[in-house]
Amino acid sequence: MTIFNPNRRAAASFDTPAPPRRRFLQTGGMALASAMGGKAMAAVPPSNAPERTLRLYNTHTGEQSNTVYWADGIYQPDGLSEVSRLLRDHRSNQVGDMNKGLLDLLFLLSSALDTQERFQVISGYRSPATNAMLQKKNKHSGVATRSLHMDGLAIDVRVPGRDLADVRRAAIALQGGGVGYYPESDFVHVDIGRVRTW
Repeated sequence: MTIFNPNRRAAASFDTPAPPRRRFLQTGGMALASAMGGKAMAAVPPSNAPERTLRLYNTHTGEQSNTVYWADGIYQPDGLSEVSRLLRDHRSNQVGDMNKGLLDLLFLLSSALDTQERFQVISGYRSPATNAMLQKKNKHSGVATRSLHMDGLAIDVRVPGRDLADVRRAAIALQGGGVGYYPESDFVHVDIGRVRTW
């Protein structure tokens, strides 16, 4: 098993939120409700929530988890390891460290969507070899040469019971990074790179 460590890249987290995320937390989800066409949405919990839990389901391996990755004011090493293991490259079985900022963004997204459903994960960590194979297989697939998936900074998901377009709008409203919309493949890409949409 190969462990990838993307320490060279800094990313936002609850401990040092980006200004747009701070404004979002302070307004209790009003921006998101507006982006969702006025639909009632749950307020995002404050950053001092006692625990942060991610509910995940890997669509390729069938594995699922309810993982507390942050509690008592700190990130939980066992929880972080469990999430990274579940989000490994299913083709090569390589595990990459998933960035804490990405996990925080998923936590916010789950709260904003007011769901207890597990994120159905299509792609989490992606090894360089897998990324190159996917890019070569279909040059028009949208797979970037230097994909953020290879750094544990991106994830492709859908949410049972939530329209894909609503997941996209919610992710855009968070202003936490990039959001890609792939309705033909039934997933939304979320990353903690620069804010952009496609």
